[in-house]
Amino acid sequence: MLIMGKWEKDEKSVSDLDLIRRCSEGELRAQETLYKRWFSFAMSVAVRYTADEDVAMEVVNDSFMKVLDKINEFDHTRPFRSWYGRILINSAIDNYRRNAKHSSHLEISEIEATEEQEPAIEAELTAGDILLLYRKLPEHYRVTFNLFEIEGYTHAEISQKLGITESTSRSNLTRARKMLRQLYIKNFNPGRRTNEAV
Repeated sequence: MLIMGKWEKDEKSVSDLDLIRRCSEGELRAQETLYKRWFSFAMSVAVRYTADEDVAMEVVNDSFMKVLDKINEFDHTRPFRSWYGRILINSAIDNYRRNAKHSSHLEISEIEATEEQEPAIEAELTAGDILLLYRKLPEHYRVTFNLFEIEGYTHAEISQKLGITESTSRSNLTRARKMLRQLYIKNFNPGRRTNEAV
């Protein structure tokens, strides 16, 4: 019992490198601690690639299992966050590819023509509001948008990761941006607020 209490006391002060070393030795407490420590980061990435939190949780768990399988390959001279982030993104892309055949694709004609100009941002959006809009995008648009705009991948890299052409990647990104503008206008309707104030 004394050992258990000591571990819990030291849990927050133990470094990632020490946890990784202990994980590579198969220490279950270290694995649990590493999982808990990086859970929020992992979920924040996974929810951007998935339709809901349950699927995001699957991605997080899959990615962490890969971390444990490859823990001996971790380069201790590099940040764990970057290494884990790469595994997490690849797990999310694997999940997308597995489920891509089940996703619905909108026809181009279903996307209304919108102004090329960005809508005026009049509403104060919370992170939850933004995530709600983002989740309304079809999965293939959401994944492309995330890889390009948030993760910084090029269209060439996206085409390789997703097994699509570069032009499809560019098209998906353009349509995602257009749909986000439409969703913003529809859900937060800045024009109506301006007209009502007059």
